[in-house]
Amino acid sequence: MMERGLVHYLPIATTVLAAVFCWRLVRRYRERRARHLGWWAVGMFTYGLGTALESAITLFGNSIALTKAWYVAGALLGGYPLAQGSVYLLMSRRTANRLTAITLPVIAACAVLVVLSPTLSERLEAHRPSGAVLGWQWIRLMTPLINGYSFAFLAGGAVFSAIRYARMPTIEGANRTVGNALIAFGALLPGIGGSMAKAGMVEALYVGEFIGLLFIFAGYRACLRPVAVLSSPDISPASPSAR
Repeated sequence: MMERGLVHYLPIATTVLAAVFCWRLVRRYRERRARHLGWWAVGMFTYGLGTALESAITLFGNSIALTKAWYVAGALLGGYPLAQGSVYLLMSRRTANRLTAITLPVIAACAVLVVLSPTLSERLEAHRPSGAVLGWQWIRLMTPLINGYSFAFLAGGAVFSAIRYARMPTIEGANRTVGNALIAFGALLPGIGGSMAKAGMVEALYVGEFIGLLFIFAGYRACLRPVAVLSSPDISPASPSAR
């Protein structure tokens, strides 16, 4: 039986952080009703769902059903809704809708195939999830494409935004530059961990998920950091310039 170390309980902390982050995104979506915020809230929910399933496997033991649910929530939906949020933020509504219409059915089809796939029970580990239990191993060839799409728009969109805000000689521009750089770096880490998990190092995924989410959360907060308005004889709090 595999010995469980502290790293195997790390998804519990990740789940708690994801829940806090998701609640903040939901609150902001309710205030602004922006579509990209809705997608980000869904993305953080699925991110937390994946780590919650990892926590359950560590605490209570593994099963075929838990592993399949983990694969759908983590490998297929872990980053996709977050990436779609960036798509709606950076692109026109029409283009974003078209990309959603193309990609969402692919994700749904892959999820159905994972559920329907026969399983290799002898590959099931007691306290570690793995896509190796899927009998249709060719399904796993789709995850790099899905994760590549997610990384391109989540991390790539953050890099694009960081470069754009770096041209703004203001405190807000500096905050958003730093924030988007943190988000881009944070989006990279779960992908690295996921690649190592395919080689059997699931613990690297747990570390990447937690540290990556810390960076993404810090970047999000940096982007929303309020900028104080300096008082001067010419600018009052009620003046158009101050607003």
